[in-house]
Amino acid sequence: MTDPQAPTNELSFEAALAQLEKIVAELESGQAPLEKSLELYQKGAELKALCEARLEAARLQVEKISLNKSGGVEGVAPASFE
Repeated sequence: MTDPQAPTNELSFEAALAQLEKIVAELESGQAPLEKSLELYQKGAELKALCEARLEAARLQVEKISLNKSGGVEGVAPASFE
């Protein structure tokens, strides 16, 4: 299990997403006091930004790789995610 106090930028995508899901669940429950809710929201925003950055980096990596029919690297081709 990852340390929830670890700096956000040191988390893996999966760990950041898991923490973000916990934060969303806690905020949606409405059980946290106002100050705690504000702290959770701020941490959630940081985790969301980290996840978006990691996904964008992965997307850019995929765009750079193109394979030929035999599985060898052929060149660079943009990936379409639409």
